[in-house]
Amino acid sequence: MSLITWTKEQFGTNVSFADEQHKVLFGMLNDLDAAVPGGDRNVIGEKLNTLVNYVVDHFADEERHMTETNYPDYTAHKAEHTKLLETCGGVAAKFKAGELEITQDITAFVKDWLVNHIPNVDKHYGPHLNSKGIN
Repeated sequence: MSLITWTKEQFGTNVSFADEQHKVLFGMLNDLDAAVPGGDRNVIGEKLNTLVNYVVDHFADEERHMTETNYPDYTAHKAEHTKLLETCGGVAAKFKAGELEITQDITAFVKDWLVNHIPNVDKHYGPHLNSKGIN
């Protein structure tokens, strides 16, 4: 069973690049979550690195579109991205150093962040980006 499933109703932003990237992100999180119980540490590390790198790229894409279109809530939105990246970066560094194991509590944390962030924050940029020709 998947940890998180993308649906247009719950997670759709009406911005194609974001929705497609969110779907990929959900798949990566599900892959990591599935690998965690009794999984090989190297495999978990690869999945974690892939996920974190993808999130960095995804946030950069969102932020680029927001700055190019003068999105009014850019500063607050970027602050949320920065906070998550700091948290995930710290987890990844501790995992790499052998100081922490990735558990389903960690994947559940990321899921909960996405479940709150996309509907309550990302959906707000949809109308703005759409009005600037980004659909």
